[in-house]
Amino acid sequence: MRNASQTIVHSAEPGRKKTLGQLISRDRHLMLMFLPVFLFYIVFCYLPMVGIVMGFENFRMGSGFSGLFNSEWVGLKWFKQFFDSVFAWRLIRNTFLLSFYSLIFGFPIPIIFAIAITQMRARRFAKVAQVITYLPYFISTVVVVGMMTNFLSPSNGIVNQLIVKMGGKPISFMSNPAWFRRLYVISGSWQSFGFNSIIFVAAIMGIDPSLYEAMEVDGASRWQQIVHLILPMISETIILLLIMTLGNLLNVGFEKVYLMYSPAVYETGDVISTYVYRQGIENHNYGYASAVGLFYSAVGFVFVMASNYLSRRVTGSSLW
Repeated sequence: MRNASQTIVHSAEPGRKKTLGQLISRDRHLMLMFLPVFLFYIVFCYLPMVGIVMGFENFRMGSGFSGLFNSEWVGLKWFKQFFDSVFAWRLIRNTFLLSFYSLIFGFPIPIIFAIAITQMRARRFAKVAQVITYLPYFISTVVVVGMMTNFLSPSNGIVNQLIVKMGGKPISFMSNPAWFRRLYVISGSWQSFGFNSIIFVAAIMGIDPSLYEAMEVDGASRWQQIVHLILPMISETIILLLIMTLGNLLNVGFEKVYLMYSPAVYETGDVISTYVYRQGIENHNYGYASAVGLFYSAVGFVFVMASNYLSRRVTGSSLW
């Protein structure tokens, strides 16, 4: 009996803390799977951050990599030049408005669509609708802009043909500054709302069916189930995705804007990312472009921190 009790006590004792080598040996297969992702972020995300120093110096491309730390130091010269220029307010305004409109009109649509899909009684129709709305997400941005250019052409576009048949005059949509933001937001929402609804559909499908049954027994209507059951149950998912979206509030898609805009629509279509491209790649003003890009990234970082803090204070849910 004494030996048995000693054995039980000994087996109940917590095990020793494993060393780093033992942990690596235990998780070596998982670490090998993670290695490509780790290298990707190191090479393409963290190593390029060394170039931030160009925003504080008069860098010249011919000086090579060594010139990155040996170029003339100019301090905040490029930042002052940007904020003193006539383009600063226009770029900030256009970038913010494009992102803000995309958030206001693009973020609620996947939620509404997910609720509508999950509440349909015709399940076959719901599945077909899901597949149809997913497909535009996989269409290349180049193809989407090409479709817009063809459909909205003032000479032979189908939209302008309908306008002319109804007695109107053709509209140059793609070269009209007043239409740039509308086209950007509408096309972006059309392309992404089906794919973005997947997360919300999964969250809604995870709700306990007994809760629906309890509300039906209490006489709750379909609208009351949505307001008092579905939305509260997926509120944390909505908040987390909203925080991530706010973090990218100023991250306007460069490719789409670059393909859509022209000097005729710079007034409403020129954003910080396209301005950085023109200054850095086309004009070879690397220091100035780096300074503007650093400001762009800093504002995005502030948005992430602020939205996460407000979410934690108001709702108790946050990313960290």
